[in-house]
Amino acid sequence: MNIDELKNTWNEDDSLEQMPEISIEQKSRINLPLEKIRKNMRMELWSTVGIFIFAFAVIAFCEGNFKFKFYLSILIGSMVFVTFFFYSQFFKLYRNMSDPGMKTLDGLKDLLHQFNLNKQYYLSFYLSFVPFLVCELIIVLEFIPRPVPLSDVQIASVLISTLVITMPLLLIIGKWWFRVFYGRYMQQVEYLVKELDR
Repeated sequence: MNIDELKNTWNEDDSLEQMPEISIEQKSRINLPLEKIRKNMRMELWSTVGIFIFAFAVIAFCEGNFKFKFYLSILIGSMVFVTFFFYSQFFKLYRNMSDPGMKTLDGLKDLLHQFNLNKQYYLSFYLSFVPFLVCELIIVLEFIPRPVPLSDVQIASVLISTLVITMPLLLIIGKWWFRVFYGRYMQQVEYLVKELDR
């Protein structure tokens, strides 16, 4: 193939033109739920930072022996590390929502795919705290002085019942929280993408 044929083939290729841009009215309808999602993500990030600062402050000012405070600090530090991992994934979605290249239907479909992935991350984030809660409970059971020490059976029953109650409860709370703060806005975007796809 010579240069002239290559130029003609290039000029005839209209695959880039097949992705229509979204009109200004459609962009404004899509930007509203996206901005609400971004606002909720910022609120959740700062509230999580506040919770961790509060937790470290409580440990610093509470009375207790060094081991108790040290173990709790290590545990909460580990929770910060896990939270950082998940929030780094959420931040990628946050940046993509403000991408000016989101002018095509394919870009919006890709964003919907990212929403679905982040929904799974979000539920995994909540479930990843089960081991931390169990460890915190073990530390509290071991280090808080009691007038009558707990028997082995009582300790086992407290731990098992905590697991049985906490795991489904965290999953339910995670799903509810996601639906209230993100899910309904994602459904609006999904509905608008279906409209555009017709």
